[in-house]
Amino acid sequence: MRLFAAVYPPPVVVEHLSAQVARLRVGAAAADGINVRLADPAHKHVTLAFFGEVEADRLTAVESALGLAAEWSRDARETAPRLRLGGGGKFGRGRFTVLWVDLRGDVDALTVLSRLIRSRLRNGRLPYDEKPFRPHLTIARPGDRVPEADVAADVETLHAYEGPEWPASELVLMRSHPGPRPTYDRVAAWPL
Repeated sequence: MRLFAAVYPPPVVVEHLSAQVARLRVGAAAADGINVRLADPAHKHVTLAFFGEVEADRLTAVESALGLAAEWSRDARETAPRLRLGGGGKFGRGRFTVLWVDLRGDVDALTVLSRLIRSRLRNGRLPYDEKPFRPHLTIARPGDRVPEADVAADVETLHAYEGPEWPASELVLMRSHPGPRPTYDRVAAWPL
């Protein structure tokens, strides 16, 4: 099964961001019927660790690693990390262009949590993607279906964006089912 660990912003934060995305050029393109692959609001999340394919018999070990990481994070802090979405940028180019919104606030706490999760996974000889942690929330995958100048204008617009503050109060283990319309299943969760 294909797994990842994430934090999810609350609905009010997602609604605020969705209103901003609708005002972007990729939002207008989507409204005009261009397949810019806007991220589904129900699935907007910040990935802390991507595991890739994990054998079903290793699920308990993954859950144990995440539970220990969440417990350590809770013990090290008096309150859940306070975050907000704001700013943004793009990854890739051409048909691989991804538009994202940045994370602000207590991002250091998420960075520590991501490192701890990866450390626990490594100790348990569990798979995970070793790419450096870059906290962000994907908002669209416009690829080359909108002009590069429009994507650049959207990045500039996102620089001024600032969403409402929210507590990252829960670490969630998710299973993803990739495809043209990916779906996600909540597997387990731990308070932060």
